Amino acid sequence: MNFNAIYNSIFYLNPEIAVSVFLILIVMLDLILGNNKKLIPYLAAAGIAVAAYFVFDQLTFSGFAFSKILQPTDNFGMITVDVFGAFFKIVVLIAAAFIVLFSCSSKEIVLSIDRLGEYYTLIFGMILGMFLMISASDLILMYLSLELVSLSSYVLAGFTKLHARNSEAALKYIIYGAVSSGLMLFGISIYFGMTGTTNLYLINSLIQAPQINFYALGIATILIFAGMGYKISAAPFHFWTPDVYEGAPITITAFLSVASKAAGFALLIRFIKTTFVVSVNPAGFWQMIPVFPWKEMLVIISILTMTLGNFTALGQNNLKRMLAYSSIAHAGYLLLGLTVMSNQGLIAILVYFLIYAFMNLGAFFIVMLIANKIGSEELDDYKGLGYSTPFLGIALSMFLISLIGLPPSAGFIGKLYIFIALVDANMISLAVIALLNTVVSLYYYVRVLKAMFLDKPNETVLPYRENVYNTSIVMVLLAPVVIFGLYFAPIVEFAKSCVTIFGM
Repeated sequence: MNFNAIYNSIFYLNPEIAVSVFLILIVMLDLILGNNKKLIPYLAAAGIAVAAYFVFDQLTFSGFAFSKILQPTDNFGMITVDVFGAFFKIVVLIAAAFIVLFSCSSKEIVLSIDRLGEYYTLIFGMILGMFLMISASDLILMYLSLELVSLSSYVLAGFTKLHARNSEAALKYIIYGAVSSGLMLFGISIYFGMTGTTNLYLINSLIQAPQINFYALGIATILIFAGMGYKISAAPFHFWTPDVYEGAPITITAFLSVASKAAGFALLIRFIKTTFVVSVNPAGFWQMIPVFPWKEMLVIISILTMTLGNFTALGQNNLKRMLAYSSIAHAGYLLLGLTVMSNQGLIAILVYFLIYAFMNLGAFFIVMLIANKIGSEELDDYKGLGYSTPFLGIALSMFLISLIGLPPSAGFIGKLYIFIALVDANMISLAVIALLNTVVSLYYYVRVLKAMFLDKPNETVLPYRENVYNTSIVMVLLAPVVIFGLYFAPIVEFAKSCVTIFGM
């Protein structure tokens, strides 16, 4: 055992250590304070700020943690620290910061204030698992980190226990999660049996050997993808998403729709890029090891995901459920960037994700504020809300327009770069399918706008008094959606710098 290597690895794990320390502090503060829980959100916000400091520090260096531990000749570690991982950790922290802010205004969480310590402890458990998912370059660590995220989110999905649907959401989530985890672990065991290692970098060199069994490798890869596909809500592994999104507290639904999806995509991209790519040509396209038809499979999965998500959303009358199917459709759009198998496609994914975080969190926050007021998420109860609550109505409209991908919103820029990547790869037919799906999505988003501004108001609708705290959060979320729609060069350059280093 090389203790020097362990000691040196600690430097690369500063964000994970910070999250772990604050997780423990939240538990201790919860025990000390007893029934007084007011300080816990402030401690959680401080923990996110400290973790963000260390993550931004990782934008300037790269390396491996826990290399040369068992064998002095090992060159690669279980954890890869690089700018690509830092980008997705920033997305996770942005989502986590807003969830802390959302929770202070959520009626569901306020009614469960006696368990606020457990609530934030589980959120920090999810953040820790997501950080490890994003940086994992070993199959065992990938599985363990995914399980850490899943176990925390199972509890949070049924946390409030205010309705029967809360427990239903948690039960369905754990059943689907257990099956997908079992499939993934089975795939990992086949990989280990074939190669004798779980390190992705070593597997990359070993699967290039002529004696590799393509059929066994293909089965194992599909099984591992099942576990990752469940986390990103890709069809046909998406069945848990609408029920869990509808049944979970809105704050947790928003967190799962952004942070969990970001970690899942980072895990999938690193798995493909590290294990199956030999080199990157001057044009930025990945030279794949010809042992598994990744491109063909991802094309099928992405078309199935965005088509199923969009068409199923057409008939939804519950806003949370509609946004759940919308989230599935957006996973399909993001997978389009991966089908290209190029640095340009990866840049498109990063740009899309950063924009998606703000517009999706914004939409869920407005739904939460309206639910706090009228006690409903049903579309019929949104009739006339554009007049009784003009600020929230206009803000929600702008977030939905961005989710559609219409100019001049930031959502348009995200989809534009996806289409540019597809055209550069000469995948015109796939771009046309994506465009037609965008047209379909226009219908169910416009239904919400119609209900708010064109339908006759319900008699039960009461005027909404703008709260300075909530209004400020909406404005902070709305600003990037507007600004990046007009001036998007900074996020594109940031994405390019992340991909240039990751895609060497």
